[in-house]
Amino acid sequence: MLTLLKNAHVFAPENRGIQHLLIAGGRVAWLGADLDELGALKAVEIVDLQGLRLIPGLVDGHAHLTGGGGEAGFGSRVAPVQHAHFLDAGITTVVGVLGTDDTTRDTRSLVAQALSLRELGVNAWCHTGGYHVPPVTFTGSVRDDIVFLDPVIGVGEVALSDHRSSQPTLVEILRIASDAHVAGLITGKAGILHLHLGDGERGLDLVRRALAETELPARVFNPTHVNRNKALFEEAVDLARAGCTVDITAFPVDGEPLDDEWPADVALLRYLDSGAPSERITLSSDGGGCLPVFDAQGEMQHFDIGRPATLTETLTRLVAGGQSLDRVLPAFTLNPARLLRCHDRGRIAVGAAADLVVLNDAHGIDRVMSQGTWRTTR
Repeated sequence: MLTLLKNAHVFAPENRGIQHLLIAGGRVAWLGADLDELGALKAVEIVDLQGLRLIPGLVDGHAHLTGGGGEAGFGSRVAPVQHAHFLDAGITTVVGVLGTDDTTRDTRSLVAQALSLRELGVNAWCHTGGYHVPPVTFTGSVRDDIVFLDPVIGVGEVALSDHRSSQPTLVEILRIASDAHVAGLITGKAGILHLHLGDGERGLDLVRRALAETELPARVFNPTHVNRNKALFEEAVDLARAGCTVDITAFPVDGEPLDDEWPADVALLRYLDSGAPSERITLSSDGGGCLPVFDAQGEMQHFDIGRPATLTETLTRLVAGGQSLDRVLPAFTLNPARLLRCHDRGRIAVGAAADLVVLNDAHGIDRVMSQGTWRTTR
């Protein structure tokens, strides 16, 4: 069955105006403004979007597919994230990570969950390793995991500047980053070191030293949670100017943000206004992750749980607040796809994957297509 999407206002992510799309074999087979170019078609499902905005499916580069938590006892372990939570949020591509608990959870279970999500319509990949050094792996080698396991595309989230980390040295970080980089060259995968950043005063010091003292490309180092405090955010902006892609976390917004935290929508606008390269900023959900608050002694006081939907909610707030969709959309789509070397995702073009989201007039989700199939409609 072919699907013809008529009269879509396409943001690819650039504004293409009203276009029509033919979907076939899970991909965009044709895109144009003149339906007469198609001629006669048989066995076509026709969906007239009547001018609704059509965007690429969101690319979430950081989610805890197998669940997070465990920092307040076994009862605090978070359950795995169900596929519908991603699709309902317009997320058609996701990268899974292990967090603090890379002991009772491991790369094997993460790979299995990624493969499960693929069968249910979510394009899923994952990183090997977790917070700690040496990284927990499937094969015994970071490089081998990336080279030989299809869903594994990088390493992470390795923790820096956090009391829960292994307090890694520069030499340890460089060895992991080198293995990730070389594995990426061998396979064409992302080959990145995805770094969890805590609130510690050392911030991104190890990354800055790595760039200054070695030949490793800046793109290999990919820090996340950079909006968790304002000093860290400014450091991250400088790193983006040096060639790193930095990641903002769409923390839940249930009230006033913490005094030293930038909400995701505010952080993105501050980044774009800074003049730093617009292609080196991404947003992710931390879906399924435990979001703890600790006291000075490292005791958890309370915690929240990340939700995939916070990514969509951030986009909605930005557009409802007057931001042009084509300005902010790349951070949710094209930029993470480029970093992850998912070259057929994050954009709408002939030959690209048919992962598409229709937005309603309130800037929320109307319907979602992944792998050329409608997965959810309102």
